[in-house]
Amino acid sequence: MVKEVITHVVRRWRQLVPWRLSEMLALMLLTVTVFLFVHTNDLAAQLESAKQQQQRLALTGARSDGQSRDHRSPLALRADASSASGAGGMRYKFQQTAPQFHFGQLNITGNAGKETLFFNRVPKVGSQSTMQLLKRLSYRNRFNFHKDHPQKVELINLNPPQEKRLCSLINIFRPPAVYVKHVCFLDFVKYGYDPPIYFNMVRDPVERIISWYYYVRAPWYFVERKRAFPELELPDPNWLKKDYEQCVLSNDWECRYIEGDKKDRVGDHRRMTGFFCGMEEDCSAFNSEVAMQKAKRNVEKYYAVVGVLEEMNKTLTVLEHYIPRFFAGASDIYQEEKRLSNVNKNSYKPPVAEYVKDIVRKNFTHEIEFYEFCKQRLHQQYLALGLPEN
Repeated sequence: MVKEVITHVVRRWRQLVPWRLSEMLALMLLTVTVFLFVHTNDLAAQLESAKQQQQRLALTGARSDGQSRDHRSPLALRADASSASGAGGMRYKFQQTAPQFHFGQLNITGNAGKETLFFNRVPKVGSQSTMQLLKRLSYRNRFNFHKDHPQKVELINLNPPQEKRLCSLINIFRPPAVYVKHVCFLDFVKYGYDPPIYFNMVRDPVERIISWYYYVRAPWYFVERKRAFPELELPDPNWLKKDYEQCVLSNDWECRYIEGDKKDRVGDHRRMTGFFCGMEEDCSAFNSEVAMQKAKRNVEKYYAVVGVLEEMNKTLTVLEHYIPRFFAGASDIYQEEKRLSNVNKNSYKPPVAEYVKDIVRKNFTHEIEFYEFCKQRLHQQYLALGLPEN
């Protein structure tokens, strides 16, 4: 019965509606369908763009899916070290295996247990200027600023009781707070304290070691030390006059950078990796691959941002977006206060020939690899913001 009714309706339709009109209606329906499909895709693209914009403007990178964060960075780097002849020296090539990164993946600021910024500053990486910047920002952004007092003998490697005591001290500061000190990586969780927001800076290792060499020989350095500690003896004038190039070329003890060499826990300022590796014994050897790998893991797992002195503008931009509670407005203040970049600048440091730097680079292979790793990580954090390259 139903079949007969349908057949009758179809016949009546064919009788009443001309064949050309039916074709026209079918074409109109097809056009409307295509238009709706294109419009839907456009709306979906706009929605995705708005979602990414919201992620970039978020104060923290906490994920909304509720899953636990994998502390390993999606940034996969491959170090390809090749020793080049002549002025080329030792160079490293890094390969990025993941094509895209997102703000939420690279921002681990939300992993901190409290609003305390821990800046365990590496010497001679612009840390003095950065510390002065943080002090100015403390008034603008309303947080408490604390730094370590000058010491006659500065310990950067601590034994377990000293490490626990320092963690306890930092934990006492009322958030939001900043604490600044030359010291190796502290593991707060190991002693039962919430982890802070970790931050540090790096610099080309060879340029840094040259800067350190002349820094400890600068006249104003000894004036400041003598004022703070009158009982200190003045150094030998011959030591003060020692030239870095001649120190390297003559194989002087001070400029021998021997892989695996260890110094006491007072501190080995030749290395940056030690400030990221920690207090353990396997972190103490110079140019150690083990220390370098552990330093990389700690950077990925704990450090919200590791800035690069040679790329200060990019560093400040990343800091403003990834740690806005403390660094909001940092770029403006830094540009207004140009003298910040000249804090601790040593006008007594002479230029060093590139061929001498290349000799030194051959002994800083793992230090250089770690530096390139931190620089690549900073670049990925910047690209994840979706800002124009400048």
